Parts: sequence; structure tokens; C-alpha cells
Amino acid sequence: MEYMHESIFKSALRAFFKTVFIIFGVFAAFIPIIISLGAISENSAELDKHTVEILPDLDGNQKYLPINTPAVLRIDIHGVIGVKGLYAKDIRSQLIESRRGLLKDDRVKAVLLHIQSPGGSTNDSDIIYQLIKDYKEKYNVPVYTYVEGLCASGGMYIACSSDYIMSNPVSIIGSVGVYSGPHMNVKDGLDKLGISSLIVSKGKGKTNLSPFQKWEPGEEKSLTNIIEYLYGRFVDIVATNRPKIGKDKLINDYGANIFDAKAAQQNGYIDEGNITYEQALKKLLQAANIDTSKPYQVVRMEPKQDWLKYLSDSSANLLSGNVKHTLQLGSYETSELKDPFLYLYQPGR
Repeated sequence: MEYMHESIFKSALRAFFKTVFIIFGVFAAFIPIIISLGAISENSAELDKHTVEILPDLDGNQKYLPINTPAVLRIDIHGVIGVKGLYAKDIRSQLIESRRGLLKDDRVKAVLLHIQSPGGSTNDSDIIYQLIKDYKEKYNVPVYTYVEGLCASGGMYIACSSDYIMSNPVSIIGSVGVYSGPHMNVKDGLDKLGISSLIVSKGKGKTNLSPFQKWEPGEEKSLTNIIEYLYGRFVDIVATNRPKIGKDKLINDYGANIFDAKAAQQNGYIDEGNITYEQALKKLLQAANIDTSKPYQVVRMEPKQDWLKYLSDSSANLLSGNVKHTLQLGSYETSELKDPFLYLYQPGR
């Protein structure tokens, strides 16, 4: 009887592992197929990377209307600029695709930037700013910004591309500044532990600010020059597009501080600081000469979900062991940010 129980247990165990191996074998066999289909999908996919999402108008209507209906394009700048979804290439795609497909024949008559961002990458912030400015001039459409929460640093940089900036009464605006770092030096600590390091390099200044060697006076010079240049460009853009602020006041008085909506309006960062989203949209519609008594639409470009590409990328990463991890470095800064120079409001830094 005991022998029979043992045999049943062994048989069940054998059957379990056999089933597991079969499932794993089938999965492993399908991985190359998934990767191949993903590659085919990527190569043969439509040019457009977004679909048109209909947002509520002032009356809450959210239906598809005839393709000759005027439209307001809403672009959301939500989160850290320079990470997934807020790369410059993402905004470029939205702008390009807003002139074709369901939005062809110049349907877009105005652009609303909806900002809730602490800023981020200097490079992406600058490119997005330029993209919006070029779009506005090329198609002769009004661009308004509505802030609903935070519009700091790179967010403010992008907002300067618009003709008019509004916010709700509890938004925070400002932080015109740039930084890089922190740059840490562990040389003394390693010496105390008896640990030495060797860096092999070629080129004068190649190892400047290395954390493993003693810093010499002047090593930070090239970095400081870049910071000064990026800050000067930021100041010039704000002073040019928001002339009420004044360049001298911006540099000497306001600095990289942040302000509540009321103070931001008084200082010239925004035009109105006590306004609802609906009121902001209405003002933009008026600026675009869109008759609200007739049909119109508010649209947003949403990224398409390419599941084949997602599965193929996931399978490839699984096979290669290349699993990506994101490290939160501060209130807003993450390891996804590749830019060493940041227009980013980082509390407590």
C-alpha cells in the first residue's frame, strides 16, 4: 500500500514536470515567431503613431463629427520632460500627424498646451519649444497654454512658445534655472579604505570631475560654461516671450524661484491666474474665431498600442537578460533622464 502511494506521488510529480516542460517548450518555440512578427509589424506599420481621441467640448459633447469640422488640438505636457511619452520626438509626431488623416485639410485651427510638469531635459524642452513656435507660425494658429498644477522650469520654457498663458488659482509657476549634478567625489573615502583606482584616458580634461581622483582648480570650467549658456538661453526666451517680467528682474530678483498663480500673474509669468479649464478653452476658441454655436471638436493625439512590437521587445529582452529598471533619484528626477543638464524643478535639491 505504501509502495502504491509512492508510485502515485512519483507519477503525479513526473506528469507535473512534463507539463511544465511542454508549456515552456511551446513558449520558447513561439518567441522567435513573436520577434519576427514584431519586426515585420514595425517595418510595415503605418507612418502614423497616434490615433485621434475626441475630448469633450464646452457642452460635454464627445462625438466624431464631419471631417470639415474645425478642431482644437490639445497637447498634454504631463510629467517629466525627456522621459517616455514626453520626448521631443513624441511631440513632433503629434504635430505632424495633426495635419493628416482625420485632421487633414487644415482642420486644426488652434492649439492648447495643457501643462502639469516640473520640467526636465534641456534638450527636449528646447526642441519642443521650437516645434510649437514653428507650428504656430507655419499654420497661423493661436497657441494658448493652460496650467493645471505645476509649470516649472522646462514646463515654463515650453509655455513661452504660446501666445497666452493661463492657470487655475492653485497652480505653481516659475523656476527659471538650470543645473547639472550632483557631482560627487569619493577619493578621500576610498583612500581611507585603502582602495585605489586607475583611469586610462586620452585628451586634456577627459577625466575632469571624475569621482575617483582629486579635483583640481578649474576642472569645472567647461561644465560651468555650458550651464551659463543654457541659463542665458532660458532667460532670453522667457524675457522675449514674457516681456512684462523684464530680464534684469528675472535674473536679479525672481531667479529660479517658484510662485503661486496670483504672484505669477503679477510678475508677468502668466496672463491670468484664476481661470477654469473651460474658461481657458473658451478664450482660445474666440482667439481662433471658432463659432461655438456651430459644431467643433477638441482632439488629442493618443499613442497607438502596438502589442506585437511590445511582445517582441519583451521576448527579446527576456532572452537576452536585458531587463530595464527605473531608479527614482529625487522628487521628479528618474534614471530615465539621459540629459546631464536639466531645466527641472527639484524641491530640496
